[in-house]
Amino acid sequence: AIDRIYVSVLGRPLSQRPPSIACSRIRQPFDYLLGLRTKCVKEQARKRAIMTADNQRRHTIYDLSKKLGIHASTISVVLNGTWQKRRISADTAKLILDHADEINFMPNRQAQGLRKATSRMVGLMIPSHDSRFFASIAQAFETQVRRQLKCPIVVSAGRDAERELETARTLISYAVEALVVCGARNPDGIHDACKAVGLPHINVDLPGSKAASVVSDNFDGGTSLTDAIVSSLQRRLAEPADVHFFGGEVNAATEDRVKGFKTIIKKATGKAPPESTIHLTGYDAQSSQAAFERHFAQHGRIPAGLFINGPGNYEGFLRFAASVSIDPATITIGCFDFDPLASFSVFETWMIKQDADGMIIKAFELLDKPEKNPKVYYIKPELVPPQLGGSQRQSTPTLPSERLR
Repeated sequence: AIDRIYVSVLGRPLSQRPPSIACSRIRQPFDYLLGLRTKCVKEQARKRAIMTADNQRRHTIYDLSKKLGIHASTISVVLNGTWQKRRISADTAKLILDHADEINFMPNRQAQGLRKATSRMVGLMIPSHDSRFFASIAQAFETQVRRQLKCPIVVSAGRDAERELETARTLISYAVEALVVCGARNPDGIHDACKAVGLPHINVDLPGSKAASVVSDNFDGGTSLTDAIVSSLQRRLAEPADVHFFGGEVNAATEDRVKGFKTIIKKATGKAPPESTIHLTGYDAQSSQAAFERHFAQHGRIPAGLFINGPGNYEGFLRFAASVSIDPATITIGCFDFDPLASFSVFETWMIKQDADGMIIKAFELLDKPEKNPKVYYIKPELVPPQLGGSQRQSTPTLPSERLR
């Protein structure tokens, strides 16, 4: 409005006022108008800043209570979804919920957890996020947690025992309602931390001695995979003793797989394989690649059969194979874990697919009905034949089932 007045008098907007006006009687009132306009602009900016800060501030139930004139306890009951159990009308509940949506209200779950000693959060600790198996475990875990209308929290501890314990304590401090410990190096240490606060917990993938555990039947998977490798070598008239085990580290899962490997080799050759055929390189691709390079440098060849103890180890072999000349028809590979892309490798690749869904379902059954004496439950994995490369022989897949050893 002030701009329109100025234009009507001088023919130009206020922002284009000449630096001086000859008549002070004209200049003074318009200087006053300019000052008034400046004050209006500043006041509008101040109000916008207040509104922006108010919108960015996290609203509480007390803000809703003050705005609607409804007691905070009533608002809390409605937002928690339990208002139908109280004497609260549907109209009041709708008013509260509509206004909460309007201001984008989000409850403070951490405060609720401290007040109620619960958080409706369930934690899962895994070694890493880059494994298809652990990703499948996380997916199955999230499905089970969301069916309970709770929030899943998935965190990686990087195969580090100290970090695992630190992570467990952090999750405990946020009042998670249960903790699934997957592939931990020190499951018994985590058990002690959970037991101290009465937190339900269970081990998955690697067992502990103090809490219930659900793991793959690694011995059964090791024997099935080794048998598939040896059968392929025999069909090619290759020596069944020419099989090496690459990958993994000293833990319960690898120990059972090595036992299965040795059992089948001894059955096929009449004698146990030498320890020189076992190469525990860890699970990462770089260490596995280096191990294959060392073996090739020493022997000038790669064994006709390879038991590869994980997808990271398989990646290490492929990196090595890309740097040398290898005839895919001369090698049979068994990989203990499943990757659909590896099924179509030029190398004949048999794989073990662990039943992640079955393991998590059993874990939640045990969390709901804890047992006094901890046991280890074994879930049988599935042998997956190759799709391309080498033999096209089909096998009858084993059905996932559980076995208590």
